[in-house]
Amino acid sequence: MRQQNMNRDWIATARTLSEALPYLQRYTGAIVVVKFGGNAMGDDDAMAAFARDIVLMRQVGVNPVVVHGGGPMINDLLKRLGIESRFVRGKRVTDKATVEVVEMVLTGLVNKRIVQAIMDEGGRAVGLSGKDDDLMVCEPDDPELGFVGRPIEMNVQVLRDLFTAGIIPVVAPVGTGTEVTETYNVNGDTAAGAIAGALKADRLLLLTDVQGVKGTDGNVLTALTPEDVRRLTAEGVIAGGMIPKTETALKAIDEGVRAVVIIDGRVQNACLLELFTEHGSGSMIRSDNRPPLAE
Repeated sequence: MRQQNMNRDWIATARTLSEALPYLQRYTGAIVVVKFGGNAMGDDDAMAAFARDIVLMRQVGVNPVVVHGGGPMINDLLKRLGIESRFVRGKRVTDKATVEVVEMVLTGLVNKRIVQAIMDEGGRAVGLSGKDDDLMVCEPDDPELGFVGRPIEMNVQVLRDLFTAGIIPVVAPVGTGTEVTETYNVNGDTAAGAIAGALKADRLLLLTDVQGVKGTDGNVLTALTPEDVRRLTAEGVIAGGMIPKTETALKAIDEGVRAVVIIDGRVQNACLLELFTEHGSGSMIRSDNRPPLAE
């Protein structure tokens, strides 16, 4: 008979699984929209780890939707094609040539890479864009920016159909317009917020390359209300690139999302830490009048 010594790491793993039980029960059947982007998209190991987390979420009964960006890949192809980028107030002008590159990169290269990563980890995934089944109908966000869109109509039944089939949707932030043949580039956070709002998602997880919303002392604020966000923005504590993310969070909450969490996507298993542990993994924004899930 072979004896096996109990390893402390194994015991810790078993304890972690046991402690996760109430959280696994809490999120059974929940809809969780995850905005994926940043440095992790360009790293094969980070991509595989992210895909594994998404497959695990689906395996334990969560309905995840992945919405992705792809700015660095777009910049690279524009440069290789010799298409010059022009900016207005720090935002890229998306002309006809640029939007064609955006659609090619986001719906092709990036989207299918994420789908393949999920499939490689044993999940089932389907890639689509906001143009499929009129998922995301847009209007110009700013006429000076060209084909940069703001969602004005969401048709999310196709996502619910995929949930029913046990399939993970992976959505590229490219939308259709109200006119024939129009295509719009949509900011990834904006697209994720619009999808989460239309689904009345339980969680919107915005993965970033920062730790979360920080207070005046530089420490991450783990729990915020919309009122806190507005006050900190007015005081200049929330500034720069964090402003559009918190604006997306406030709009999503107004549209019925239970809570939005800004998470450091560089942290290993960040999504699992947020959903299935006591401590979470970022800055949660939730209205005082919205109770935690399943409480």
